[in-house]
Amino acid sequence: MLLRLPTSLSEAQQCLAEGAVPVGGATLVWALWQRDGFPEQAMSLRRLPEANVIGREALGAAVLLHQADARLPEVLRRAASTVGTGAVRRTATVGGNIVGSTLRCLLPAALALNARATVLDRDGSYETDLAEVVSKRHLLLGLRWQAPVTSGYHKAAAEPGGPPPLVVATAVHAGSDGRHHLTVAVRDGYEVVSGTTPCHTGSEQALHSLDRTDLGALPSTARDAVRREVTGVLARSAGS
Repeated sequence: MLLRLPTSLSEAQQCLAEGAVPVGGATLVWALWQRDGFPEQAMSLRRLPEANVIGREALGAAVLLHQADARLPEVLRRAASTVGTGAVRRTATVGGNIVGSTLRCLLPAALALNARATVLDRDGSYETDLAEVVSKRHLLLGLRWQAPVTSGYHKAAAEPGGPPPLVVATAVHAGSDGRHHLTVAVRDGYEVVSGTTPCHTGSEQALHSLDRTDLGALPSTARDAVRREVTGVLARSAGS
């Protein structure tokens, strides 16, 4: 297998056009390749500048999970820190987690940030939403968002080999009119749902509003966790 390491978007496009299979840290595909056979060509984005950004409002798809640091919002930083073991986080990439994983541990955090995705295909790069990235399994270059006022992240304890643990990601955003709104994203099992509400009227009103979104269909245990996380993040927002 030939591993190609493009250093520009045009070179990455050429790799795709020539049939190279995108691969991040290979944590999710190596066992499959050993079983089913290796592709003739693979492509890593680890030398592509656009895929290696880490900043207050951007994160590249080739960034390793253990590199998520204080430059990122709390919700995204904490999401990355809870994925797998330390050995996994030193190999797995942001793009691999969001696009390649069935758990998609970073997806709720990205949704809470109202992040937009930049993807690459044979025709070039363009911006799209996360729903399209997940459903069509695009080659992700990176995420961009507006920095939140504050954010939070909760991941329930889970037994090894058991069902995916509940995740609640929250972020408070400042609107152009000066009023804040809250976005909450929840992973319950393998499904991820989200909702947004104005939050200047207080936590109880915000929770009632969220009940009218897809979050209202969650089971009671998940809704209890949402209530705790929303109350906490709105209290921090009021003090910031």
